[in-house]
Amino acid sequence: MSGVRRVVSLVPSLTEAVAVSAPGLLVGVTDWCTHPGDLGDAVRIGGTKNPDVRGIAELRPDLVIANEEENRAPDLAALRAAGVEVLVTEVRDLPQALRELDRVLVGALGLARPGWLTDAERAWARVEPLAELTAFVPIWRRPWMVLGRDTFAGDLLARLGVRNVYAGHPERYPRVPVEELAAAGCDLVVLPDEPYRFTAEDGPEAFPGLPAALLSGRHLTWYGPSLAEAPAVLAQALRVAR
Repeated sequence: MSGVRRVVSLVPSLTEAVAVSAPGLLVGVTDWCTHPGDLGDAVRIGGTKNPDVRGIAELRPDLVIANEEENRAPDLAALRAAGVEVLVTEVRDLPQALRELDRVLVGALGLARPGWLTDAERAWARVEPLAELTAFVPIWRRPWMVLGRDTFAGDLLARLGVRNVYAGHPERYPRVPVEELAAAGCDLVVLPDEPYRFTAEDGPEAFPGLPAALLSGRHLTWYGPSLAEAPAVLAQALRVAR
């Protein structure tokens, strides 16, 4: 293992990846880090968008791991100004996610490549897409926002046979009026339970007559150990919706 002994994670996906692969390395995690259930003595250091920079520096981490989308550049700059080393990941599709996990776990932390990462590669390599379905994917309401271009979740859905009709939108997370969504002529609406917690009672009613696939946000948007079971979990939810 490398000389890294104290890690702060500002990304729930990466928190789970590190905690499962090397228990005990994490000394700080965000308020949104929920997996695994037992994060030991790791200190909660605020949210992904409002971390306690001073508190993180006081933990004396060897490394802070972050993401260019989930974390704010000014916070990362403030950490570097405080003398903290920060590794920033970028994840826009599955191959990039796998590379970045290797970069963090093997390259930066000096760990042996975890078995779950190999399992994830194999699971996604075996995916047989469903007959192509068209969908839109809300991630928020009030206002309604959907997945647009160049997103990790959109790439996973495409591999499962679901074509996001807003994948060519110039914005990554465009705001789209609910009336436009309902009139998009899609086969189904995909409703993950994060970042907005869509449920059977909150979301499908906005699109009467349109099948709704209620998906696990952790399996659709997280890049970590959940990737190994994500193909089966997501495909089953899509089949139920059809």
